[in-house]
Amino acid sequence: MTDQLINHLDILLELNWAESDDLEFKSAKGGLPKSLWETYSAMANGHGGVILLGVEDDGLVSGVREPRKLRKAFWDNVNNRGKVSINLCCDADVVEVKHPNGLLLAIRVPQATRYQRPVFIGLNPLTGTYRRNFEGDYRCTEQEVSSMLSDRAEEAADSRILDGYGLADLDLPSLHQYRQRFASLKPTHPWLSEDDKGLLIKLGGWRRDRKSGNEGLTVAGLLMFGCDESLREAMPSYHVDYRERLSNSPAERWSDRLTADGTWQPNLFQFYLRVAQRLLSELKLPFQLDGDLFRRGETEVHEAIREALVNALIHADYIGQGGIVVEKLHDAFEFSNPGTLLISFEQLLRGNVSECRNKALQTMFMMIGVAEKAGSGVDKIHKGWASQHWRLPMIREQVQPNRVTWRLPMVSLIPEESLARLEETFGRKLSEFSKHEVQALVTAEVEGSVDNARMRQICSLHPVEVTRLLQGLVAKGALHQEGQARWSRYRLSAFPGSEHKGGGSEHKGGGSEHKGDGSEHKGGGSEHKGGGSEHKGDGSEHKGDGSEHKAGGFEHKGGGANASRTLWDIAASARQHKRLQPDAMERIILELCRGRWLTRNELAELLNRHPDGLRQRFLNPMVGHGILRLRYPDKPNRADQAYSVGDRTESETE
Repeated sequence: MTDQLINHLDILLELNWAESDDLEFKSAKGGLPKSLWETYSAMANGHGGVILLGVEDDGLVSGVREPRKLRKAFWDNVNNRGKVSINLCCDADVVEVKHPNGLLLAIRVPQATRYQRPVFIGLNPLTGTYRRNFEGDYRCTEQEVSSMLSDRAEEAADSRILDGYGLADLDLPSLHQYRQRFASLKPTHPWLSEDDKGLLIKLGGWRRDRKSGNEGLTVAGLLMFGCDESLREAMPSYHVDYRERLSNSPAERWSDRLTADGTWQPNLFQFYLRVAQRLLSELKLPFQLDGDLFRRGETEVHEAIREALVNALIHADYIGQGGIVVEKLHDAFEFSNPGTLLISFEQLLRGNVSECRNKALQTMFMMIGVAEKAGSGVDKIHKGWASQHWRLPMIREQVQPNRVTWRLPMVSLIPEESLARLEETFGRKLSEFSKHEVQALVTAEVEGSVDNARMRQICSLHPVEVTRLLQGLVAKGALHQEGQARWSRYRLSAFPGSEHKGGGSEHKGGGSEHKGDGSEHKGGGSEHKGGGSEHKGDGSEHKGDGSEHKAGGFEHKGGGANASRTLWDIAASARQHKRLQPDAMERIILELCRGRWLTRNELAELLNRHPDGLRQRFLNPMVGHGILRLRYPDKPNRADQAYSVGDRTESETE
């Protein structure tokens, strides 16, 4: 039966569709599946995707018997406004595919624009809007639908007038300090002749609605210049947080932190001033010369960091969860804000497209010289990092809750120590790889894994070309693949047991260190002792006769290796099946965590699931119901948080 399993990549590449598209299998034995429309809505509201009809959930090809009938049913329904809110597909998006074991029907669902979302089934967006997460389709909450409706509105989110709020809710010293900065940059600007209210009107912080005649302070005005109490009252989800973690000591969590604590007015202007100063302090870079050959006080990196900070502030969805979080690490900067991307990933990488969620805030920052409306912010960030030959910034988007995170690593594009490790591993064969292949291998080595999206951020290849590149490295035995379609990740085959974790790894070797979610990998600076030999490298530890081996976060000791091997046996069905019934997955997690502590990354590796999706869908609810317990209950968001069977479950089994 294995020869009947579909190779989805062969089909996608044959159609010139990339693995960066999401993918869904549907049997269609009884005609067009009803669940197809939930998937259509979910893919359209996400990053698009491909639905393959004639394939079972486990990848077994069953084929479709009447493709023409299915095509007609699809077009009849997708053009029916009572069935789905909008048709995004064209003729080229519905294709018949010949397979040795049956005919398939491939439907490509494009990503909806911000003005087309939410794409919903039925007549009510509040009950018919879906999105995709790591486990499949889910019905959106009312807040998620409201955010989509707000994003599609012609009126910017921050232009809304706040009833009952006025100048008394502003921190006037902040407004006056802003005016001074504005005047120092543009001393003859006509807006500077206005009084406080007049300046706010020009900036978009105060507005009069022509239809209703109402006027007052806008969301932008309060966010930029508001008092602490007024901000908390008007916008309960508003939160700003700066964290500085420069020490390698696990006992020292933060070197510095700035959040709303009553000692300052935590509006966006004051947050920007304080955080920009902290981010740029002690930034050691080679000096640059201006056009007149005088030394410049700042570099393109300074400009890139400020741009990334402002980018998070003006694109945030301030009714979303989590607030603005900025982190300064010893080898990277991270900027995270609630909300989703308003443009496609491809548009973002191309640049020169300006789509801003908070246009008045954008104007306010632009007037003091730290934002533009030409869509060049991403270009400035990339240019600044390229000037130092650092690895290009990484952007991640997550759901539940919606967040966008930019990570700006201060790590060489091709670190010498990483290249040395690859040369040691591959020998002369490394010279046979193309420059893009070497970059993919280096990325997998430095960041723990590489995927289609990350490679497109690094090089200017088409998604299909990236798929072929990565698959070529798999064929050469240099990489091995985990997951499929948009969830595909590639790791170095040379390190099958290492603790490399994409987007969340700590990598030490050759004097460099990279930190993310808190896992650790040591290599390059290997240690070897004769006799009772001890060798450390590539994330493993091996000791003489009473051997101890650690790999991927799991421990195998001497004759007790079977106990650790059992973990892989317990999780085998989860790894073999993309989807399991929730109760079946919970039973597997319970068995894995019984009598031991496991982190979400370790569980994700055992179960072949994404760690964030695993935590959101299973771990957090199981902790909430007392089925699992936390190793550090007073710090639930610790990067190295671990889970074990809860007291309630243990008592039920006694």
